[in-house]
Amino acid sequence: MSAFTRRSFIGTAAAAVGSFAALQKVAGANHPSDPGPANQPLDGQNADSIWPPSTDSKSLVQNFKYPFSFANKRVYDGGWSREVTVRELPVSKSLAGVNMRLTAGGVRELHWHTSAEWAIMLYGTARITAIDADGKSFVADVKKNDLWFFPSGVPHSIQGLNPDGCEFMLVFDDGNFSESETVLLSDAMAHLPIEVLAKNFTVGEKAFANLPRQELFIFQTDVPGGLEADQKTAAGALGKSPRDFAFRTMEMPPTKRTKSGDVRIVDSRNFKVTTTAMALVTVRPGGLRELHWHPNADEWQFYISGKGRMTVVATGNKARTMDFQEGDVGYVEKTLLHYIENTGDADLVFLEMFKSDLFQEFSFSEWLAHTPAELVMAHLKIDKATYDAIPKTGGVVMPL
Repeated sequence: MSAFTRRSFIGTAAAAVGSFAALQKVAGANHPSDPGPANQPLDGQNADSIWPPSTDSKSLVQNFKYPFSFANKRVYDGGWSREVTVRELPVSKSLAGVNMRLTAGGVRELHWHTSAEWAIMLYGTARITAIDADGKSFVADVKKNDLWFFPSGVPHSIQGLNPDGCEFMLVFDDGNFSESETVLLSDAMAHLPIEVLAKNFTVGEKAFANLPRQELFIFQTDVPGGLEADQKTAAGALGKSPRDFAFRTMEMPPTKRTKSGDVRIVDSRNFKVTTTAMALVTVRPGGLRELHWHPNADEWQFYISGKGRMTVVATGNKARTMDFQEGDVGYVEKTLLHYIENTGDADLVFLEMFKSDLFQEFSFSEWLAHTPAELVMAHLKIDKATYDAIPKTGGVVMPL
């Protein structure tokens, strides 16, 4: 029985009987039983770990999944944040993710990072502010699926707008990054002598009598007014920045579209300021993000909606399959072969993120289709008709 047919049979049988025990019984029909204690909700979400496909190796690839559900929330009056770093997912050495929610009026206080900040809006609307290296101001409003990018050292802020604030995903180009290691306006001011502040800002010392005694990080204040007014106020004598730190993802057509889904690729070729590349992928039910690998960078993934599974084939004759659903982080090390299959009945939508200014990949099918036919046929023991059927230009999302 094929893996796909087996999975469909397992799901149908389990639903019909209506219990996790039925899933164990059906899935484990050709395996020893598992009668001991179990975390049934987690086991039900990770069928390919409970009973791995026979193609997985017994010498496992390092864990490449971590759910944001396991991440601690830091909660404030104006919102919350949680993060997944190399601390939670040791394989994730090049990138880290922070999930943040701001209420209407909630502010991620003025700050900057030692790492570059890439972001995608997941919900609602927000106002972002920054200055460029010439001191010129940038103020913009962003909505669902819009991006922003602030290079290392660029000071900025984020504020939720009406009617219900916002939620977004931040990706930083250092797996060891932590939101708690940020240079904050409130924290910086609290650690400077009052006489120095007075001299620097050319005011009396009494002006700073009410400075916050601890970091704000996220705090609640009034919802800002109109965008144009904020842009005019911020511009001042130096004017507006010519750099656009925001990108309107859904205003661009898909980079590649097939009957099984589409992908939008955003990197420095169309988003000039970014040094982090992205692919926003949608896979329809029954579809497959084709077998491929990336030669230039590790891949950090965030699953936005739907259900899927991924097999990673590593060096040393190793492979591992894991299941994913919305809110999960996945990670694939540079050059390792993998695919992502939609195993649900709704669209699977996820991010692919890279610590690189350019998106690059090799298609498994394209490689074989452009290698001499006789050589491929001798390797795989296939006939010419099968070789000729291999897609010649890759598909990104299969079937075409």
